Amino acid sequence: MSKIVGRKNEIEELERLYNSGKPEFVAVYGRRRVGKTFLIKQVFKDRLTFQHTGVSPVDGGSDKNRMKTQLESFYYDLLDSGLEGVSMPKTWAEAFFLLRQLLQKHDNGSRQVVFFDELPWMDTPRSGFLAAFENFWNGWCSGRDNMMLIVCGSAASWILSNISRSKGGLYGRLTSEIKLMPFTLGECEEFFKKSDIEISRYDIVQAYMVFGGIPYYLSYFCKGMSFEANADKILFGSNPRLKDEFNRLFNAVFANADDTKKIVRHLATRHGGFSRDEISKATGIPYGGGLTSALAALEESNFIVRYQPYGSKGKSDTYKLTDNFCLFWLKYVEPNQSNGSFMTDNMTAQIMENWRGVAFEEVCFQHIAQIRRALEIGGVESKFSAMNVKGGETSGAQIDLLIIRADNVVNLCEMKFASSPYEIDKDESAKLRHRIETLKTTLSPKQTVHLTLITTYGVKFNMYSGIVQRQVKMEDLF
Repeated sequence: MSKIVGRKNEIEELERLYNSGKPEFVAVYGRRRVGKTFLIKQVFKDRLTFQHTGVSPVDGGSDKNRMKTQLESFYYDLLDSGLEGVSMPKTWAEAFFLLRQLLQKHDNGSRQVVFFDELPWMDTPRSGFLAAFENFWNGWCSGRDNMMLIVCGSAASWILSNISRSKGGLYGRLTSEIKLMPFTLGECEEFFKKSDIEISRYDIVQAYMVFGGIPYYLSYFCKGMSFEANADKILFGSNPRLKDEFNRLFNAVFANADDTKKIVRHLATRHGGFSRDEISKATGIPYGGGLTSALAALEESNFIVRYQPYGSKGKSDTYKLTDNFCLFWLKYVEPNQSNGSFMTDNMTAQIMENWRGVAFEEVCFQHIAQIRRALEIGGVESKFSAMNVKGGETSGAQIDLLIIRADNVVNLCEMKFASSPYEIDKDESAKLRHRIETLKTTLSPKQTVHLTLITTYGVKFNMYSGIVQRQVKMEDLF
């Protein structure tokens, strides 16, 4: 397991379940490309009795042939695993009966691990898959103390609806549920070290702004190349590594791929996000079930977050796109992909400076735990939000991160990405003081505001820097 970066808790949980001495049914889910398959195969290696991966709907042909394609693929894996003298199954009930025969053939009393990767892809329309799968677990696996069934899926909403929160035959059957999250900055640094890639923390943060903590994307980085050159090779030019990744990402994961792409494209146009009403009007997706299911699917797969802006007083939730890769793809890759040196040519351009400012805020949001640790408030109950007071040039105030603490301190956080210590000038000082005073009008007299700057290399000391109460540096995020 030396190849695995991070995932300590997940590995411990999987090993605990493996050695439990009773039947175990485990669901592992998370964003596509986050490393679910790699984790299972690295942890269990030669301990897998049977493994099968569903055929991607992108590659599975028309709806009419998809069930046949899935069954055919399943059949070939049965043959590869040692089953002999059987014909290709025509139904999923027959397919799982053949799997039972295979497992009985190999059963010597030791733990048997069955791994279904991308299980949602196997559930094609009108195939009867789910009923057959339920019967396989309830009618056979659950009565065998040496059985461990692991299912994975990038379609988190399918896993949650049909297994984790099932109201049917699988209700309450899961014995463990693991949601695999993207790497943190610290884990990205460990990943690059294990890959013998020399890269500064400054560039690791920039890589995170583009690719998030998605191991699959980071695996395309080549040693001996700069961050800009790697990004160009992976995303830009006539034949980049991730040429059509945005479409493949959504077509492979979401049943309503067109709707989810419409929502994501709209959310990418405003950093602070939109309400359900605004999303419905802009996309034309009906306000009812269609929009609800699409938003839920995106949220469960960690592409978006739902929150209530500070001071909204019960108004509708706001939905915000937080997937770094999608944000960068829509703003920069789609309109410029044919330019094979886009990143190298524009790293010092204003458009990239603007992007870094916004993207760094997203990175900070994704490292709240590290910010809490740096502020030494890990044990203090806290709520997190953003604030936007509309107004003119002088009356408006936008605050991107508020940490509202139970000890009556409110951290007003400003995130600044810079290549050197950040310098506050007279105008910036006035803006910051205005934000502090605006926030104070919403607080109780017992609360106090601490202006907190989260920067790459700290704040440069000058006549205006005294306004800053706390600092969090880039190194604190690792």
